[in-house]
Amino acid sequence: MADLDKYRNIGIFAHVDAGKTTTTERILKLTGKVHKTGEVHDGEATTDFMDQERERGITIQSAATSCEWNGHRLNIIDTPGHVDFTIEVYRSLKVLDGGIGVFCGSGGVEPQSETNWRYANDSEVARVIFVNKLDRLGADFYRVVKQVEDVLAATPLVMVLPIGIEDEFKGVVNLMDMKAYIWDDTGLPENYEVTDIPADMVDQAKEWREKMVETAVEQDDDLMEAYLEGNEPSEEDLKRCIRKGTINLDFFPTYCGSAFKNKGIQLVLDAVVDFLPNPTEVHAQPEVDLEGNETGEVATVDASKPLRALAFKIMDDRFGALTFTRIYSGKVAKGDTVLNTFTGKTERIGRIVEMNADDRIELDSAQAGDIVAFIGLKNTQTGHTLCDPKNPATLEPMVFPEPVISIAVKPKDKGSAEKMGLAINKMVAEDPSFRVETDEESGETIIKGMGELHLDIKVDILKRTHGIEVEVGKPQVAYRETITSRVEDSYTHKKQTGGSGQFAKIDYVIEPGEQNSGYTFESSVTGGNVPREFWPAVEKGFRVMMNEGVLAGFPVLDVHVNLVDGGFHPVDSSAVAYETAAKAAFRQSMPKAGAQLLEPMMKVDVFTPDDHVGDVIGDLNRRRAMIQGQEPGPTGVRVKAEAPLAEMFGYIGDLRTMTSGRGQFSMEFAHYAPCPANVAEQVIKETQERKAAG
Repeated sequence: MADLDKYRNIGIFAHVDAGKTTTTERILKLTGKVHKTGEVHDGEATTDFMDQERERGITIQSAATSCEWNGHRLNIIDTPGHVDFTIEVYRSLKVLDGGIGVFCGSGGVEPQSETNWRYANDSEVARVIFVNKLDRLGADFYRVVKQVEDVLAATPLVMVLPIGIEDEFKGVVNLMDMKAYIWDDTGLPENYEVTDIPADMVDQAKEWREKMVETAVEQDDDLMEAYLEGNEPSEEDLKRCIRKGTINLDFFPTYCGSAFKNKGIQLVLDAVVDFLPNPTEVHAQPEVDLEGNETGEVATVDASKPLRALAFKIMDDRFGALTFTRIYSGKVAKGDTVLNTFTGKTERIGRIVEMNADDRIELDSAQAGDIVAFIGLKNTQTGHTLCDPKNPATLEPMVFPEPVISIAVKPKDKGSAEKMGLAINKMVAEDPSFRVETDEESGETIIKGMGELHLDIKVDILKRTHGIEVEVGKPQVAYRETITSRVEDSYTHKKQTGGSGQFAKIDYVIEPGEQNSGYTFESSVTGGNVPREFWPAVEKGFRVMMNEGVLAGFPVLDVHVNLVDGGFHPVDSSAVAYETAAKAAFRQSMPKAGAQLLEPMMKVDVFTPDDHVGDVIGDLNRRRAMIQGQEPGPTGVRVKAEAPLAEMFGYIGDLRTMTSGRGQFSMEFAHYAPCPANVAEQVIKETQERKAAG
């Protein structure tokens, strides 16, 4: 049995380029997991194993790896920093017990670090802070500490002070044992010596240690009283208090160093072991029943309890689909059958592997606290719960944001259509923030994602991984048509050919329906002038015509038709005659009823730092948005608005420019609303030109 006290499930997260992947590499080197350190800028990092990651020098997928430090097992997930891939960070934080927040010594608290910090707060993940790149020009540890307080509204507990800065950075003062750790210039992490604190830093070190001790002893009333009476707490008591405060999210132990130069990483690893929680110390995952209501039960981390595991990531590689899973309770062995509570079906675990980025180590079994990958699961997707078939329960599922941008794609050669469909379905299974649908009207394949870079990478994966060249189109807005006034009208359909003819007369009212009602029909005919058996034919005739409006051929919404009277011929009247009459009646009356173009309106939720609110609102107004409210928060303001979809293309780029990259937004469909006349004219003109050209 593994000792869960010795487990740490941690993630490393930060803004783009703060040095997460480099920090992970150094941790792997220090713990003996890799012998040659790979560099991100050479495209050699262990956890960046996709072609696109190596080329762009950014992390796109979160990668998992495990290592050992001081007798503890660390399961580490290196997450992406780019805003388009926040979903990877979100789902990693959901299954982790602790994290290392990496901040750049010169860049400080950057936009994506704010977003990730918010996600970590939502998931209640304990963190230690590592201020990296202190050897860089413009690095300032104390400024970053201040930003953590001001921008993130968090309490950093400073544990080390830097010795020297920029090119002079050579080590740190450890406030716990009041010693200086100084590395030499070989760049080897093990080449350091522990000496006395430099004379010019003694007073500063005492002052910061006092702050650290005062904050820590607040976690224990007896220790605090003793400290106020002049008794210094022991190192053991101090560690206990810091661990308690870290797990309660009262403060965040803060370290500094240079991952690239191999300075300061050991102390961060010690902090992970000393202060971050083991799997049994975090809030247990709440269980819900099959309807999604909380049952009051929780998945306690205990290998002797029934199996509860959450699939948090699907990855397709050359060996087949890997299902990354966090096991919360119970045990699972190769060949076991587990129940997927989302699909209600059982699945067999073919193989269990421990991942080291894209290498794997085969395991016979895994247990509570482990993060492993299963091979052989067919129908399990991100957020699904795997459990003991005899004792089913569902863990709280993950909620993924809706995509905000969509484009049309089609294969360059017709033969690849089926291949493209299969590839896109695989990509959808891997990435819950990536969606696909077929546009009923144009037959095009529409892919949707979290941003332009997100879709750019997806098109690149289609090309490289699956060998499919695609053409990317401009996104089209799905407009609709409706009417604005009530029209009473009559139409007679008469056709005389040899033998029996066709006859149908209908008197009807066409009027605007309720918003979002679509098309509704009623008949108030009395006296049998239109026999009851022909009413469905009239209804069908109108309904068929609603697919193509009279303005620009868009589907028609929110129209109510009432059949009030008519006439029939005992021989010549038939269902076909009444259906034909209704179709012609539609063409005759729609132009009289004040046909109008409708456009999709989106619910937009924009997050912006306080100092850019005016710019953001001004820009939304220019996009014909209606501002509906503002909600101030600790790190910025959320602006809620309704805006036409047509005006929101390219918005993410403009928003990032306006807010120095710190703004974010989400958008979902709200309803259809009338188009302003000038916009409608332009859309009708463009549609007619496209039809003429096509």
